[in-house]
Amino acid sequence: MPRETSVLGETEAPTDRPVETLDVADLGPPEPLRRTLELLADLPDETVLVQRNDRVPQFLFPKLDDRGYAYDTVEADDGVVTAIWTAGADR
Repeated sequence: MPRETSVLGETEAPTDRPVETLDVADLGPPEPLRRTLELLADLPDETVLVQRNDRVPQFLFPKLDDRGYAYDTVEADDGVVTAIWTAGADR
């Protein structure tokens, strides 16, 4: 199981939803922010997006708050994983 999805259990994200992963660790700003928001706009509400990054995406958090997303971040030696989901989306 890829690290991105195995770390999902360490977050507050729902574990019974489909998961989409996005690795933006090798991209410089503002690409991780742009790609994450673009992908979220195209994902079904019940899907959890798991973003892998090389740093905490601090500038992404206010944008997620504005759009009504919930999120949780786990930091590790090999990077940062942020789970993003639509709060209240029922399957």
